[in-house]
Amino acid sequence: TLHVDQEADAATIRVMDDGPGIPGELRRRIFEPGITTKSSGWGIGLALARRVVEDSHGGELILESSEPGATFLIRIPTHAA
Repeated sequence: TLHVDQEADAATIRVMDDGPGIPGELRRRIFEPGITTKSSGWGIGLALARRVVEDSHGGELILESSEPGATFLIRIPTHAA
């Protein structure tokens, strides 16, 4: 599920799924390169996504607490830097 909203000073995008979620032991490290919950792959997707959101748009990408599944929040400032 994708939910787009407007806050006072930022646009927000929430990406939610109803899958197995992120294991507790990986929640603090999920944005590190090489971390993955899959049996194959490089584990760079979330690290790259966070870098684009932060470095290119001055925003933030965070993993929100959710049950079941996983919810990622992208917040991008709407004011001029």
